[in-house]
Amino acid sequence: MQNNIFQSIANHRSIRKYKSTEVSDEIIQQIAETAMNASSSGNMQCYSIIVTKDQKIREELYPLHFNQSMVMDAPVLVTFCADFNRMRKWVEKNQAPLNFDNFMSFMIASIDATLIAQNFALLAESLGLGICFMGTTLANAHEIGRVLNCPDNVVPVVGFSLGYPDESPEIRKRLPVSGVIHKEKYQDYNSEQIEDIYLERETLGMKRYSEVPELKKMMIENNVKTLAEVYTKLKYTRESHVTYSQNVLSYLENQNFMNNQ
Repeated sequence: MQNNIFQSIANHRSIRKYKSTEVSDEIIQQIAETAMNASSSGNMQCYSIIVTKDQKIREELYPLHFNQSMVMDAPVLVTFCADFNRMRKWVEKNQAPLNFDNFMSFMIASIDATLIAQNFALLAESLGLGICFMGTTLANAHEIGRVLNCPDNVVPVVGFSLGYPDESPEIRKRLPVSGVIHKEKYQDYNSEQIEDIYLERETLGMKRYSEVPELKKMMIENNVKTLAEVYTKLKYTRESHVTYSQNVLSYLENQNFMNNQ
């Protein structure tokens, strides 16, 4: 049994090319008001949404998002921040213990921000808009937070471009649900199961990357022959992720989220 929500989610695709049509503040307000019904730990709503349309600010954000074209092409960037700044000001004003300056609080706020981001994305798509999530938001949170004037206890964690699509890319296949769902308890995978789960992904993924001239060249230069190597040698290297990890941890401390006393 399916309904419009099932169909909408099934049709999701990342949009990287946009029309110049403006996304009105009224539509963004409507989406945000409904998206805020997302689940939230203790109903604290420890998130903030930064809507960026200004050309100059997006020019500053462009290199921080690894020069991804949609940063400039989309009429709007939306950044969702883990935010305990607002809550802490309210707590202090009411002379209650000034908590929420630790890693657990950051995780709670990050989950809150991610939940509303997904709600926002689904609502936007239901109105004919397109989005493309950008993992660069967290990878460069320290620099993006600087550009967006994020105070203590505020960290950008999720972001996406937003606008009316000017392309209709194919829907990309996901892993089979049988490889993701576990019954009762976690059931670890054997070698044969891993091969079955990733078989289609390996075939389609290598075909996709081989059809992009820049990626194909990189694959040849780095002697990359499997999709697993594409992910670990080209896209998500150990060196890059160690650097991003160090940047995030340092930024969390700078933003007053690592008080463990």
